[in-house]
Amino acid sequence: MKPEKVAVVEEIRTKLADADAAVLTEYRGLSVGDLAQLRGALRASGTEYKIFKNTLARRAVEAAGREDLLPLLEGPVAFAFVRGDAVVAAKALRDFARSNDALVLKGGLLGDRLLVTAEIEALAEVPPRDELLALLAGGFQAPLSKAASLFGVFTRNFAYGLKAYADVRAESEGAEPEAAETAPAEASVPVDAAGPVDAAVPAETGEEE
Repeated sequence: MKPEKVAVVEEIRTKLADADAAVLTEYRGLSVGDLAQLRGALRASGTEYKIFKNTLARRAVEAAGREDLLPLLEGPVAFAFVRGDAVVAAKALRDFARSNDALVLKGGLLGDRLLVTAEIEALAEVPPRDELLALLAGGFQAPLSKAASLFGVFTRNFAYGLKAYADVRAESEGAEPEAAETAPAEASVPVDAAGPVDAAVPAETGEEE
């Protein structure tokens, strides 16, 4: 394999390893302008949206030990590498897909946990971390029964809420909170988006020989 291709494989492998989350999407039918708009929408969540040749992407996910991603690498696929709040990134992708049915959410990773499309959509429904922290912080002044009902709001992703609760509690006690983890690997976020990048970006698509 040529050195430049080896470099791309290593780039994908490294980005997967370093990302807090990653979402694989099909973008067939999106124009160059649409892709620029999508990248702009993802910027707030620290998300990088990149297109790679599938043959190189397959080698990279195999090198990363993520063979479970191989079935997603069919058709024109782009990676959204999240370095920040995965909830904000999921919302941006979900909202863009709703108004541009050419963007299809195929699945991805949250930490080490494999996500299906339905779980990415459900993750998009979780309040952003700052909002969740504020809601949970307000619950400290409430009776235990009220605090319990507050946690009921987050039954879809209780582990996410619990992590935020722990961060707020650490802050209220003057302790250094743990590094933000948008949603732990064991979070359960059980949904779907669909649609089909046209010839607007031919240089970035297709399989290699």
